[in-house]
Amino acid sequence: MSYRSTRREFMKSAGTAAAGLALGGLTLLPSEAAGDERPNILFILADDWSAPHAGILGDKVIKTPNFDKFAKDAVLFTDAHCAAPTCTPSRAGVVTGQAIHKLDEGANLYGILPGRFKVYPDVLEASGYCIGMCGKGWAPGQIEGSGRTRNPAGPEFTNFKEFMKQVPADKPFCFWFGSHRPHRDYLPGSGVTAGMKPEDVTVPPFLPDTIEVRNDILDYYAAVEAFDKELGAVLANLELSGRAKNTLVVVTSDNGMPFPRSKANLYNIGTNMPLAIQWPAKVKGGRKVDDPVIHTDFAPTFLQAAGLKPLPEMTGTSLLPILTSGRSLKREFIVVEKERHTNCREGNKGYPCRGLQTKDFLYIRNFHPDLWPAGDPKRWAAVGDFGDIDTGPSKAVILDRRDDPKIKPFFELATAKRSAEELYDLKADPWQLHNLADDPKHAKTREKLAGQLQAWMAKTGDPRATNPNDDRWDKYPYYGSIEPWVYPKKPVANP
Repeated sequence: MSYRSTRREFMKSAGTAAAGLALGGLTLLPSEAAGDERPNILFILADDWSAPHAGILGDKVIKTPNFDKFAKDAVLFTDAHCAAPTCTPSRAGVVTGQAIHKLDEGANLYGILPGRFKVYPDVLEASGYCIGMCGKGWAPGQIEGSGRTRNPAGPEFTNFKEFMKQVPADKPFCFWFGSHRPHRDYLPGSGVTAGMKPEDVTVPPFLPDTIEVRNDILDYYAAVEAFDKELGAVLANLELSGRAKNTLVVVTSDNGMPFPRSKANLYNIGTNMPLAIQWPAKVKGGRKVDDPVIHTDFAPTFLQAAGLKPLPEMTGTSLLPILTSGRSLKREFIVVEKERHTNCREGNKGYPCRGLQTKDFLYIRNFHPDLWPAGDPKRWAAVGDFGDIDTGPSKAVILDRRDDPKIKPFFELATAKRSAEELYDLKADPWQLHNLADDPKHAKTREKLAGQLQAWMAKTGDPRATNPNDDRWDKYPYYGSIEPWVYPKKPVANP
């Protein structure tokens, strides 16, 4: 694949400080515009990996030496969140920098991302970057009918090493490495085979403490460790290229672990992501940042780092002030969202909800509390009973043994209908198990956060701000299989 056809009208000299350079409707900032100074951008994305499942994040069982080393020398974010706890819209939020409710079909799993929504890889390519991707890019979904001719993450390569062979030495690059791990399906017993012990697992309080669940968590850990090895290989190839110093590297995940009440839920275990960022040439590492950030911040960060102004439609905020000078964004809250995950409710309905999180509280608004949050109890179209929960041993335990008094509370936590409003004290209740929305002691907090969420929805053009029953997302096609869903494992060869 050649990049000779890529546009070369990028600014060759800074010009005057008062004027930017218009390029395809974009504006270059003169102070950042010198082509040989623009950073390379390497985005590394795991698939279904929650914080805190890394050694440096406090997990005592899992072994993630490559992420730990990278994060130790990086800016490590402790309060980073995906835009949506479901693969396709989460990735749409990354590439567009927009809240998912602004993306029409792009807010749904197994949908399309219409071509009218600009994505940062295309913008960078137009400014002279070599771009590419391997593994899982924007996915799962359909390109046909979207108005695009390729994946929104960029043209596909076999791996990062092959891509780097084709990047001219005088051009910056932007690459998306999308692992398929630690997404299910897992090899049973892989955690034990990797040397981990079931008795060492700390079972989170929203899951039953059974041997099946402990082994399921270990198998998930083994898949995270496999991702960590991929990460190490990618970083090693970056070092071999000689271009690591001026490369902005982001390592994170798309959404939470594929377990009941985790992935496809707005609780922290579904949205709180590991996130570490390095840029040795410009960013001092060895720092932890507690500011709340969200994945829609990546696109404006990448554009600003490349000397481009973030697009006006982006709802995210550039992280460069935090990275380069340590300045806080002074952000009071972030908002996470969900529309339709799998097609598992009668009438193709999703489970629309919005979650506003501050440092101390998580407020969730469920627009259709009459619906089942994990999908209908009996299979509607895709996946199976309670289809928004990934198939696996932990799901089997809570479904098969739901009448067992010891298991029933966990079944209810994962599947029972929820109140229209949920409120959680994050310090007193870090796993969000005790809804305080109806507690008179927290009435003022609930009212404040509800008002902030409504104002944010109105400001960002959320259709549900004016009509909570605007269910346009239920009418968009679902392109996923109607068979029980087991995602194929496609590890990238020689990352």
